[in-house]
Amino acid sequence: MKLVYAIVNSDDSYAVNKGLSQAGIRATKLASTGGFLSKGNTTFMICCQDEQVDSVVDICKSLSKKRKQTVPASTVLERDYSLAEPVEVTIGGATIFVTDIQRFEQV
Repeated sequence: MKLVYAIVNSDDSYAVNKGLSQAGIRATKLASTGGFLSKGNTTFMICCQDEQVDSVVDICKSLSKKRKQTVPASTVLERDYSLAEPVEVTIGGATIFVTDIQRFEQV
């Protein structure tokens, strides 16, 4: 068995949750916050059989869209450049971790 952690932008969490559900894959959702822009994310914890991992990853990839967002320069630069022009950054997509699991129980 594997445990898949899929961290997606909160804007995509409904679509990912629905896609997983339609595929018959159960997931636990946790609200989380990204460290870079301090924006809302959703972390899905998905316990699945080894042969389901590729399907889980494909669902998360296909439903987690990357997008551009303009943020103040001080958000991405190490110094406070309050007079600097806003910077366009790419957000979204998915960060996925797959780990082995020793034991899984639902009680």
